[in-house]
Amino acid sequence: QVQLVESGGGLVQLGGSLRLSCAASGRIFSIDAMGWYRQAPGKQGELVAVITSGGSTNYAESVKGRFTISRDNVKNTVFLQMNSLKPEDTAVYYCNADRVLCSAYVCRPTHWGQGTQVTVSS
Repeated sequence: QVQLVESGGGLVQLGGSLRLSCAASGRIFSIDAMGWYRQAPGKQGELVAVITSGGSTNYAESVKGRFTISRDNVKNTVFLQMNSLKPEDTAVYYCNADRVLCSAYVCRPTHWGQGTQVTVSS
């Protein structure tokens, strides 16, 4: 069974920084894409950033230049460095692993973490 465990959320002031981490565990052979999504109260969920195993990245326009996604393919871990945080970045951030292949059994291709709260105060 594949599990994603997030850490690093919290409360920060306007202009501050946070670093989110998400570690995937289980009998994983490979993960093509890992990323972060967020959902603010009363709003639709949105993609924040995604990174492939080859290192290609994609960011939401609203976070370009402020957030940086990276990953450790050996440890199946993805990171999101968030700088210059704004109140509109306040949301629950969810880690996602997509196109997952498992060893010795067929697992679901997509997995989600439990979410971590990020709150930016003004």
